Amino acid sequence: MRLADFIEQETTAIVDQAERFAATLLPAAAHLDAEALRDHIPLILAAVALDLRSPQSAEEQRQKSLGNAPRVHGAPETAAQSHALLRAKGGFDIEQIVAEYRVLRATVLRLWMASPGFDPTGAAADLIRFNEAIDQAVAESVAFFTAEVDRWRHVFLGVLGHDLRGPLNAILLTAELLSRLAQTAPLTRHTEGMIRSGKRMKDLLDDLLDFSRASLGVGVSVHRVEVDLAVECLDEIEVLRAALPDCTIDFSSRGDTTGRVDASRIREVLANLVSNASRYRTPGSIVKVALDREGDAFRLAVENQGDPISGEVIADLFEPLRRGKSQPEELLTSRANLGLGLFIAREIATAHGGEVTATSVDGRTAFTMRFPAR
Repeated sequence: MRLADFIEQETTAIVDQAERFAATLLPAAAHLDAEALRDHIPLILAAVALDLRSPQSAEEQRQKSLGNAPRVHGAPETAAQSHALLRAKGGFDIEQIVAEYRVLRATVLRLWMASPGFDPTGAAADLIRFNEAIDQAVAESVAFFTAEVDRWRHVFLGVLGHDLRGPLNAILLTAELLSRLAQTAPLTRHTEGMIRSGKRMKDLLDDLLDFSRASLGVGVSVHRVEVDLAVECLDEIEVLRAALPDCTIDFSSRGDTTGRVDASRIREVLANLVSNASRYRTPGSIVKVALDREGDAFRLAVENQGDPISGEVIADLFEPLRRGKSQPEELLTSRANLGLGLFIAREIATAHGGEVTATSVDGRTAFTMRFPAR
């Protein structure tokens, strides 16, 4: 008996053993009934049997080994992917998912080879195709399981960041009130330190919320209003000049700088880019900021003189929680503790329908944000 025929004939027996093993995967399996334990396993077996019966060329086999197996037309998810999603929601971990497939593989082969109708003729080819199909199912399950776990992790981070903002705002308001009531210099210094630390925590929480929204596919929120962007940028630069007294910041603008944008978000990007430029510039050099109008779009560029950044590092600069391999231990972002600054800058640009790019040539590094004026 060929393996595909055996799987279809003995599906119930195979699934029974898979169910018994799934019931041992505690604590997640403790609250599941027999139907939930079986889940999509019968459909996975049906897909494997169908794969065994389908003709396959040498090139198709090679593509499958590379993870490029063809998808089933009209199906949003395969049985293996659906199985992974439900297991993730049920509290299973990745090791338990893989263990289910290990047991399923061993069960099918053991029962098949012990069956009266087992015929060694053609068994080698069936074994190869069967292992390919199971490996494909494992790959699909692991990918979807990981994505689902990541999604819930981002939801948790978003909820955590949101819930922490309430008590933090209360602390800030209390510290500001104490600062106004303080009469002695030592107490004033302490309250001012509390306020600075609280505002720093608020910035980190805001970044965490933006990261969670972007990771969940919601994106960074922007609120467009009619503004003169040159005025907004100059205001932010004055704040940065006060915060970075050792850094000379030059600002220039050209063309019509009025537009309908989220000025607060653009200022956030500008502060991040200038802070980076100040940190990694050659000591004593000037940070140049330029705002230009190019047709219907704005171009905001921040440039500094300093050590060149390799192309490999530039490719990763806008990814969250990344470090440049050739850079100092401190992250290449103003939000050094989380490594989210440049990632959020990219998301803000995307939310405006634009992009942020980086170049590093001849000792000059420039970050440029282009986005529609309206």
